[in-house]
Amino acid sequence: MEKLISELLRLYLTPQDGLRERLAAHLLGQDAVAVQAANGMTRVLVIPFDMQNDGTDAHWAALCELASTLQVQFGFPAPAVSVSGAVGYRLWLSLAAPVPVADVQQFLERLHGAHGFGLKPGPGAAASPHAMPPCLNAASGKWAAFINPGMGASFADEPGLEVAPPLAAQAAFLDGLESISLAQFGQALHALEPVSESIAPEARPAASAPAEGLLLRDATLEDIIAHLHAKNIEPTFRHLIPRTA
Repeated sequence: MEKLISELLRLYLTPQDGLRERLAAHLLGQDAVAVQAANGMTRVLVIPFDMQNDGTDAHWAALCELASTLQVQFGFPAPAVSVSGAVGYRLWLSLAAPVPVADVQQFLERLHGAHGFGLKPGPGAAASPHAMPPCLNAASGKWAAFINPGMGASFADEPGLEVAPPLAAQAAFLDGLESISLAQFGQALHALEPVSESIAPEARPAASAPAEGLLLRDATLEDIIAHLHAKNIEPTFRHLIPRTA
């Protein structure tokens, strides 16, 4: 439990008095800890990908496409992936330090406008609270939990666990993940800035083409690493294979 608590604090939560104890109670089902903005600042981006009514895994495909774009186009470290316990997946992006909620909201809106991923972020998306996995979803009776992205497609129809996940495995999925630096985030936000409407369409820079192959969906781990090495990007995929104790 202590290892998982340390990983959650390292990546997603701002330390405060009593938070470690609250997390311990949360993991035992005795409390409820949510990730949310405080004082107009946040250090986590949680992007939802909910199931569609067409019976396909389009929500998983959209998550894979966005994860690929974030790593290849912006050089972001690998994100964590969770199932919500009820309606779909969540992509978890950690920031090295808190940034203004307004900047995160702008990032989400620009990202959606440029790439059309998943759900359109509402006006308060950046400030919305999100239950911290692993936790029981009261509506469905199933567990929200971090998952191995290499097996993510198997949760397309059932985005939740029947029983509480082993805490050691949850910690292993987060171990080795890194946070997005403030410089990386600022550069990505600037890169997504809409081109002025006054510029003629033919003078606007062409949109980046999607990377060949989705980083989490179809490629093998070897394919992914070779693809990133070819672009001089050092992958951080230790979370794909939980380490044994």
